Amino acid sequence: MDMHILYRAMALLLVTGLASGTASAQSSAWVDRVTEHWNRAGVTIAAPPASQESHPALAKRCGSFVVTEGAAAAAVAHAGWTPFLHLDKQLTREDVEVIGGMVTATPDCQPAVFNLFVFVGGRFAGTLSPSSMSLGRDGAAGPVRLAGSDNLVAEFSRYTPTDTECCPSSVVRVTYRINRAGPAPVVQAVETKRVR
Repeated sequence: MDMHILYRAMALLLVTGLASGTASAQSSAWVDRVTEHWNRAGVTIAAPPASQESHPALAKRCGSFVVTEGAAAAAVAHAGWTPFLHLDKQLTREDVEVIGGMVTATPDCQPAVFNLFVFVGGRFAGTLSPSSMSLGRDGAAGPVRLAGSDNLVAEFSRYTPTDTECCPSSVVRVTYRINRAGPAPVVQAVETKRVR
């Protein structure tokens, strides 16, 4: 093999590896400082990331944890996610509902890869995270509170490389506001605050 081609191939692998490492390291950086709005009014629910376990198989295995009733659950399921109650709680207040959608689950059916979907007046208004979250990993959502008709608060775990899955180093609270002024409601993160 030509040494020039070999060096180019090695350089390409190094750059690709650094880029993927940077992307994974930054995937939850939004939690510390809201710099972008990932939700847009009137969009549909994005398809979930690929999984080795199909949606029907996951729903069958974790049937008692799966939400099957309601328009929000139907919309999440139609998009390919398996709907569930986040932290086993129904999160509704007035016309706002937050429902989880998982892609994979642990053997005891805890959501392993998931996101949280917000519905306002039965319409999809966005997600609480710009990307899927993983249980026991940096940026995973904890408690969520509906703090009024147009405000939500969610806590997210912040892990360092030396933290164990049980014990994140800190927790960041993100405040969201629902904007009802446009053609469709949209939920937007407006403030972050480290609480631990």
